[in-house]
Amino acid sequence: MVDISAEIEIEVPFYDVDPMEIVWHGNYVKYFERARYHLLDMIDYNYRQMQASGFAWPVVDLRVKYVKSIVFTQKIIIKATIVEKEYGLKINFLITDKDTNIKLATGYSKQVAIDMQLKEMCLVSPPILDEKIKTYVKNS
Repeated sequence: MVDISAEIEIEVPFYDVDPMEIVWHGNYVKYFERARYHLLDMIDYNYRQMQASGFAWPVVDLRVKYVKSIVFTQKIIIKATIVEKEYGLKINFLITDKDTNIKLATGYSKQVAIDMQLKEMCLVSPPILDEKIKTYVKNS
C-alpha cells in the first residue's frame, strides 16, 4: 500500500448549497477533485504532467458515501490518499468537519492510464507513476 495523503480546507460557499443551505450532492465530487488535484500536484504528477508523459488518466469508478450533511459556511477538510497504484490509481477520500473532526463523507476514485499514442488502456500502470511516488517518498 502506498498511503500518501494530502489535505485541503475549504469553507462551503453559497453557490455550492441548495435552498436549505445544504451542499448539493454533486459538489462532493468537486471537493474530491480539488483534493485529488492537490495530491497529484504534491507528487509532481498533475494532469499537465500526465499528458506530457503520454498518458491520460480518466476516472473509471467513483463512489461517494454521504454520512452527514455539509452546510453553508461550514469549514471542512478533504483528505485524499493514494491506496493503489499498480493496476490503476485508486484514491480514497475523507471529508471531515474542521472544528469537530466529525466524518461527513467518504469515497474513492479509480483512474486508469490510457496510452495516448496507442489509444489503448494500460492493464498495468506506467512506470512514471511509480517513479513519481518513489521520488516524493524519498524527498519527504
